[in-house]
Amino acid sequence: VQLQASGGGSVQPGGSLRLSCVASGFSFDDYVVGWFRHVPGKLRTGISYISVKDGRTWYADSVKGRFTISSDNAKKTVYLQMKSLKPEDAALYTCGAENVRTYNGNWYFPRPWANMDVWGEGTQVTVSS
Repeated sequence: VQLQASGGGSVQPGGSLRLSCVASGFSFDDYVVGWFRHVPGKLRTGISYISVKDGRTWYADSVKGRFTISSDNAKKTVYLQMKSLKPEDAALYTCGAENVRTYNGNWYFPRPWANMDVWGEGTQVTVSS
């Protein structure tokens, strides 16, 4: 049971990257998958989420309009397309997944990191000129 994040790298301001989060060892359907980013000295922050079952999405204000989350359920993969990257987007990006089935629909975005049932190692994003 794991998630594997990849796709990070180093880009100039204004550049783009696409992160991938691949799930293995568990059924994807009842999960909310989120992308979190962490900068040393600051709290890990959830920036975007997707409900795999119905495709609902959520974005933090800091990335709204620039980042797009999507999922390919057949590949058990969630993507985060990042455009117009800024230096303040530089961070370690980690994906996490929470099984929301037991809430019977009574849950809401954003989902806290502490709720994640599965997570993997992050992928580093650097934005500098």
